[in-house]
Amino acid sequence: MAEPGPGSQADPIAEEARGRPVRARRVGILGGSFDPPHRGHLHAARAARSAFELDELRFVPAARPPHKPGRVLAPARHRLRLLELLLAEEPGFTIDPRELDRPGPSFTVATLRELTEELPGQELFLVLGGDNLAGLADWRDVEEVLALARPIVVQREEDLDRALAAAGAKLSEAARSRLRAGLVREPPLEASSTELREALGAGAAPGLRLPPALRDYIEREGLYRDAPFSDSP
Repeated sequence: MAEPGPGSQADPIAEEARGRPVRARRVGILGGSFDPPHRGHLHAARAARSAFELDELRFVPAARPPHKPGRVLAPARHRLRLLELLLAEEPGFTIDPRELDRPGPSFTVATLRELTEELPGQELFLVLGGDNLAGLADWRDVEEVLALARPIVVQREEDLDRALAAAGAKLSEAARSRLRAGLVREPPLEASSTELREALGAGAAPGLRLPPALRDYIEREGLYRDAPFSDSP
């Protein structure tokens, strides 16, 4: 893909010299098990980037999702490789493996605290699927999460307004306001990692939800064929 031309992005130093306000660099965070990653994740990331003009979007795979304590994930090395294949043609989309190196459950608030220190002066955005709203109020330090990063809530199959109202009933007005400001009403692309694992485990074709490179890798490595997976990374 062609690199942007010289005039495609304003030079912050030049803009400041002209007395124009300089927008802070915007970094989106999309976390999840990515077990496996699929076109639905790409769809949400693209919608968030377009709606909020993100300069970078980081995919952050979890080591141990707190809300899935009993499920064994595919080994981290495979999930990372699948993400690399998914994002190979997506400039501006990167992989941040920090949660895989952190012991214990993968809490979003810990990741956002680290990134706030590492990226001073930059604006953080947390990309959520609408289906995340149901359990959002139970996240560790959720009010801090929604203060550290502006939420972007991308529509999935659910009634977004109803899901937001249910989640907001347990949150402060400030948190509800930030969620409302981050709604992205994009026609959903139906894809689910759970459904894909079930299809692959049953020997069924995953269809267009998985790009060919990911399907080939999964078949070659024998992923999702037998359960449970080993806990090794």
